[in-house]
Order: sequence, then structure tokens, then C-alpha cells
Amino acid sequence: MSETKPSDRPKGGFLSRLPILVILVVAVVGAFLLRDQLSFEALARRHDTLIAFRNAHYFASVAGFMLAYMAVVAFSLPGATVFTLTGGFLFGLFPGVLYNVVAATLGAIGIFLAARTGYGARFASLLQSRGGPVARLQEGLRDNEWSVLFLMRLAPVLPFFLANLIPAFLNVRLSRFAITTFFGIMPGGLVLTSVGTGLGAVLARGEAPDLSILFTPMVLFPILGLAALSALPILIKYFRRREV
Repeated sequence: MSETKPSDRPKGGFLSRLPILVILVVAVVGAFLLRDQLSFEALARRHDTLIAFRNAHYFASVAGFMLAYMAVVAFSLPGATVFTLTGGFLFGLFPGVLYNVVAATLGAIGIFLAARTGYGARFASLLQSRGGPVARLQEGLRDNEWSVLFLMRLAPVLPFFLANLIPAFLNVRLSRFAITTFFGIMPGGLVLTSVGTGLGAVLARGEAPDLSILFTPMVLFPILGLAALSALPILIKYFRRREV
């Protein structure tokens, strides 16, 4: 057995935990102070201003939108759905869906790195050193990492911020996290961006967008099909082990 090098040991210290602690504080404060500012009502009040700014300063509006969306995701603030719809409202289905997915992925990477730097490596090392069922679960997730990560995005049973934190705590590779996040959120992002393209007329009538479209068979079944396809390697490995 090779000796663990000092550089391989999880780093501790307050500074390494500071980013995730800041994120948690901002998330709690933002949940109370910004909820009304990141709502459909707030968007309805500002939609004429947003359209005018986009028409006058397109590239600045793209940059500002993506930076704001990244901050909402990275700090787990309320309003991610509103931002996704706004991407379609301001920029159309394409490139709006690209702006939405890229911004959400970069924000997710931000909170992932903050969590992994602060606690992820220590937590993963602690689980492995203790052994037992939890360590075996960790190994099982590692054996099916691609499938599990895609499932977490395609079948969003977990809140989005937990789907960002759990992989960090289990020491998932950044590249795999980024790829599965980008492609895993794309189907839902495409649907919401499409809904957002008609948001202007909805807001002009003083209404809220109808998100029940997410649960119609035309939308839900293909997403569930992708989730089932992602789960297939896990099932194949399970039945092969049963046969051995």
C-alpha cells in the first residue's frame, strides 16, 4: 500500500471553508430578502425595461443576464425558474436555451467547487476510512457515476442545490459533474425556454406562465425515457452480479 502524501490529504482550515460558508449565508439571507425581487411579478414590472435594454445593448444584456443567472444558481437563490423563462423571453428559444444551460452549469460548478474545497475532500476521505455500508454506497455510486449523475439531473427528485452539493461531498470528478449537468439539464431547460418565448404576451395580460406543460405526456415521457436510459447501465450491472 502506498503511503499517503501530505499533498494528497484533505486540506482544512477556515479559508478553505469560507467560500461554501459565504454561499450558505447568502442563500439564507437571499431567500428572505430577494424572493419578491426574483418573481414573476417583479419580471412583469420590468419586462418593458428589459426589452428596451436588450434592444439597445444586446451583448451587455447577454453578459448581465448570464452573470445574474450564474449567481442565482451558485448562491442557491430563489428564482432559477424565472431566469430560465426570462432567457427565452429575452433571447428566443435559440440562443436563449444555450445562455440558460451554460449559465446554470457554470453556477452549479461554482457551488460544487466551493463545497468540495471546503468539505468535500474531507467528507469523502472520512467515509472511505470508516468503511461499512456508507462507504460501500460511495463505491457503488463511483461505479455508476455517469448514470447516477445523469439521473440526478433528468429526474430532479432532489432540489437543484442538493444535486450540486452531494457530488461534491462524494468527491465526484469536476469534468463528469460539468458534462452531466450541462446535458442533463438541457431537456428541462429547452422546455422552459420554449415556454419563456411566449412570456411577453402572458405578462402583458397580467398572468403567470402555465408550467403544467412540464407534466404533459408529450414533455414528461421523453424526459422519463432519457432517465430510464441513464439507469440502464446500473440495472445491467446489478443483474450481472446476481448471475455470478
